[in-house]
Amino acid sequence: MKGLTDKPDYIIEILEGGVTLEDVIDGHIGNQTLAGKRAFVVADLGAMMQQHVCWQSIVPQLQPYYPVKCNSSPAVIEVLASLGLGFVCTSKTEMSLVLEHGVPPENIIFSGVCKQLAHIKYAAKNNIQHLVCENEAELSKIARLHPSSKLLLQLTTEAHAAETSMAFGTSLKSCRHLLEAAKELGIQVVGVTFHIPSSCQDLQQAYTHALSDARCVFDMGIDLGFNMRFLDIGGGFTGSEFQLKQVDSAVRPLLDAYFPPLSGVQVLAQPGTFYVASTFTLAVNVIGKKVAPHHWDSLGQENTEFLYYVNEGVYGPFSCKLLGNSIAAPSVHKHVLSADEAVYPSSLWGPSLDHLDQVVERCLLPELSVGDWLLFSNMGAYGLDNITCLSSSSQLPVYYTISTSNWYEMQEAGVALDSAVKNF
Repeated sequence: MKGLTDKPDYIIEILEGGVTLEDVIDGHIGNQTLAGKRAFVVADLGAMMQQHVCWQSIVPQLQPYYPVKCNSSPAVIEVLASLGLGFVCTSKTEMSLVLEHGVPPENIIFSGVCKQLAHIKYAAKNNIQHLVCENEAELSKIARLHPSSKLLLQLTTEAHAAETSMAFGTSLKSCRHLLEAAKELGIQVVGVTFHIPSSCQDLQQAYTHALSDARCVFDMGIDLGFNMRFLDIGGGFTGSEFQLKQVDSAVRPLLDAYFPPLSGVQVLAQPGTFYVASTFTLAVNVIGKKVAPHHWDSLGQENTEFLYYVNEGVYGPFSCKLLGNSIAAPSVHKHVLSADEAVYPSSLWGPSLDHLDQVVERCLLPELSVGDWLLFSNMGAYGLDNITCLSSSSQLPVYYTISTSNWYEMQEAGVALDSAVKNF
């Protein structure tokens, strides 16, 4: 969460005596009402701990490597590093951040399709050995600047190709040539990585194809004398326990067939959204209201629709909307909807007055007033890092909390946070 805090250190509020996250939000809304009603974020660090426990109970065979680009909050990095996760970095900044939190270089993978020369040099200087590579141009750069590196070949998948118009990864057909080029340059290849997006409708088929291809690449590498020992099945974990069980059901028998425990292959995964999405809640304020132009339904009855403007939009913490992701409808702070209360079709817009700055296209809400607060849950992944000059504020205050029970559970798990702690 770069840019969201003035200082690298942060304060954690421990919730005692039955205090809930809703109580924390209430308190900060009261403070913001006095200070000018700025948007803010509340983070429940205990949610990350609960997700870690869930991951270990369902997919203990998968070693989690957290992709830093998902959310680079110092609190997130510190907690996950203490829990023993590895990290996937795409830049010098991310590598530096992770190293500063005491993560050993051997637990870092330097990923990215096109790596800058200075970033490859930084990885070499700091003994970060594991790099992802997908084409001959990248291989040539890495061989020149980081000859002692150990590569994971990025393998394209049908599911990933269907999701994006840009082709990422190398095809199975091209892998033999890339492996031979690495052999000729004296670069070690130690494994394969691929990605199945969370939007994939047929997980069984997608993982069957991807793991079958990965096994072929492993066999090619072994045939050329490489010590193939790492398999990274990528991300695509939504944060739902049900979806994680679906992935496990698809992956476990395939791993047993293609990469059994006796093979000595270490299997990694990249749960980013899974760990952090539910940790962060965003509170925004309604700053404007319009009644949409009148229209009539099929029965000839007039329908009322409202347009609401809030103080953050897609050029701020809702930036994932520009990437095609949908934003779930918010809840209304301190509002319990009664059975007979009217709700109206509503759309939510950011403050820029740009036609792209639509946060939620359509949802049903009770009639709101300017000054009301809306709460967006599951806002921890891909968005809070992206505060731009078009956002209504360059910095969003972030308030970190944890329940007493989760705090003690973290201590027992060996998580010793360096931040200041106070009771809420």
